[in-house]
Amino acid sequence: QVQLVESGGGLVQPGGSLRLSCSASETIFSINNAAWYRQAPGNLREWVASFTSGGATNYADSVKGRFDISVDSATNTVYLQMNSLKSEDTGVYSCNVDLRRTVSGRLRNYWGQGTQVTVSS
Repeated sequence: QVQLVESGGGLVQPGGSLRLSCSASETIFSINNAAWYRQAPGNLREWVASFTSGGATNYADSVKGRFDISVDSATNTVYLQMNSLKSEDTGVYSCNVDLRRTVSGRLRNYWGQGTQVTVSS
């Protein structure tokens, strides 16, 4: 069973930056679509950004202009560059990926376990 492993979370001051990474626990063939979600304490999980296989990106209004989602097809790693961070960006960030394990494999959806991002002075 493929697992998605996220890294890059931590504590950062308001105005700072972090880059989150999401990669598979084993070698996979390709990533088609990818997205990042976050969940703040007491809140429902919310969509943050998405990347489609055609290269299109979309962002929640709350992060537009500050966050950038990308996929490195050589390493099959999904990134979320977060700049100008605000306290309201605090939460557990999880990646969600449609991937193929092999060239002939079915497209399947996977979730990462989440990484904590805390924006505080």
